[in-house]
Amino acid sequence: MGSTRTLKANDGHEFGVYEAIPEGARRGSLVVIQEIFGVNAHIRDVCDRFAADGYLSIAPALFDRVEPGVELDYVPENIERGRNLMGQLSWRDTMMDVEAAASDVAGDKRPGIVGYCFGGTVSWVSACRLELTCAVGYYGGGIIDFVAETPKCPTMLHFGEKDETIPMSDVKEISGKHPEVTVHAYAEAGHGFNCDRRGSYHETDAKLALERTKAFLFERFL
Repeated sequence: MGSTRTLKANDGHEFGVYEAIPEGARRGSLVVIQEIFGVNAHIRDVCDRFAADGYLSIAPALFDRVEPGVELDYVPENIERGRNLMGQLSWRDTMMDVEAAASDVAGDKRPGIVGYCFGGTVSWVSACRLELTCAVGYYGGGIIDFVAETPKCPTMLHFGEKDETIPMSDVKEISGKHPEVTVHAYAEAGHGFNCDRRGSYHETDAKLALERTKAFLFERFL
C-alpha cells in the first residue's frame, strides 16, 4: 500500500519517509514515529493500517541523521544498537524532522502524531513543541524527562503495568501533573505490547489500545 520517498528538513538534512495513502476518502493525516528499531516492517504495517482507516500516514526515518536506512528486527543485540543510535540524536534535529513530515502531509488540519517506544516520547515532545491536531504515545519511557512541558493538543498515552523499563511511579507522576491528558495503563502488558512481531506482544491489550486510539483520532478529525 505504501511507498518511500525523501523529505528535507529546514536545515537541509534529507531523510527517508514511508508513506501510506488511503484508497478512499481521506479523514486526516498522521505522523507515525518509529521505535528504536527504525522504520522497519512493523512501522510500515502500522502506517498501512492507519491508511486503511482513512489517514494519510507518514513515518520519518529519524535515524537517518546518524545512519541512513536503519531497519532492525527484535533480537537482543539490536536493542543495544537501537539505543545507541537514539542516543546520538538531538531533540532539536528530531523536532525539525517531525515538523518537516507534519508540514508535508498537512491538509485542512494539522496532522496528528502516533509514536511507539522512542516514538512515544517523540510524540509527547512534539505535542508540547509543535502545532498538531492530537498526539498518541505508546510506552514512551522518556516522557518523564519532559514532564514539566505541557502538550498543546489533546494527548493520549498508553503504558503497560508490567513494563520493566517504565515504573508505574513515572506513569502516576505524568498523569498527576497532566490531568488533561488521557492515560491508560494495562495490567497485563509489558513494554512493546502493541508490536505483534515482539515476544512482549499482548493481543488483548493491543486491540483495546488500538480501539481507544482510533476513537480518539476519530473525534479529533471529525
